[in-house]
Amino acid sequence: MGTTGIVLIAAGAVVFILILWFIGAFNGLVRSRNEVKNSWSQIDVQLKRRYDLIPNLVNTVKGYAAHEKGTFEKVTEARSACMKASAAGDIGELGKQEGFLTQALKSLFAVSEAYPELKANQNFLALQEELTSTENKIGFSRQFYNDTVLKMNNKVETIPTNIVASLGGFKKEAFFEVTTAAEKEVPKVSF
Repeated sequence: MGTTGIVLIAAGAVVFILILWFIGAFNGLVRSRNEVKNSWSQIDVQLKRRYDLIPNLVNTVKGYAAHEKGTFEKVTEARSACMKASAAGDIGELGKQEGFLTQALKSLFAVSEAYPELKANQNFLALQEELTSTENKIGFSRQFYNDTVLKMNNKVETIPTNIVASLGGFKKEAFFEVTTAAEKEVPKVSF
């Protein structure tokens, strides 16, 4: 075998290795994109659970604190806005609306503090515990989602997989961020 044959074999081996690498990088990007979708669906499941619990909680508190109509309306409006953003798949808007909902729920729980008979109601306590548990699950789901988005975005932006990402049409994913300052504030309730 001559020098030309060795060069052709070496070039063929290099091309073969590049093709294998490209396939591996592409499949890794597909796996990452699917992990992002899966982690988002986990958030969606917990948010739906939360949205289903809120009307029961509001109705329970309404029975004891009928004159707190503004607080109930804020919770209901915030819940509706979150559901709308979730259905639209707008992660940025959902993060913003989730901040408003969290603030409204804090206000609702602050209202409940003024009613000792409500705080002793077993139905209210069970709903409050369910909502607290759901909030924890939402927090873990958000963290997992953001971790998978970080992995995906790193693959899309770093060399050499960014070449495969641009050829395959893979794009950076949005992080789930709560952007409202209201979520960081202590609720103010006055009677």
